[in-house]
Amino acid sequence: MPLDNIPSFQEIYESYKNKVFNTVISYLQNQEDAEETTQDVFVEVHRSLDKFEGKSSLSTWIYRISINKSLDFIKSKNRKKRFAFMISLFNASGDLQHDAPNFFHPGVILEQKEKSAILFKAINNLPENQKTAFILSKIEGLSYLEISEVMQTSISSVESLLFRAKQNLQKELSNFFKS
Repeated sequence: MPLDNIPSFQEIYESYKNKVFNTVISYLQNQEDAEETTQDVFVEVHRSLDKFEGKSSLSTWIYRISINKSLDFIKSKNRKKRFAFMISLFNASGDLQHDAPNFFHPGVILEQKEKSAILFKAINNLPENQKTAFILSKIEGLSYLEISEVMQTSISSVESLLFRAKQNLQKELSNFFKS
């Protein structure tokens, strides 16, 4: 895609900053981490804008970067937790506590915060591809076609991922509410 058809970086930032943040916070469930990762997304967009070929829409490309940066952050954080656990094995006290994050999505009204925290915890337990499809569909409101472009898969795969995600969520949430 010729560069003159692409909006300026400032226009891209203004158009996509809220969408990127909402996508990222759905993955990371921590405002500070989401803000940092959102910055990383836009650094990557700025750095790679001249490499954007237009094989997909600009929004699809930006969603893909947002998801990849979010997943990279989660993987990095998990590596640090494993390392901290290994270090704690040699600690004299052996105590390592990881408190559950106090997460609330900014779009959720006050009375629903507890239920949303339970839902996002269940979403977090989904396999990565189901989690991505679910977030893009139910939280970001993308169509199956848009999700298939972002995830680089077929529409029928998206349908299958969403079906399995809903089944897994239903099972996990029903177990939670029984106890």
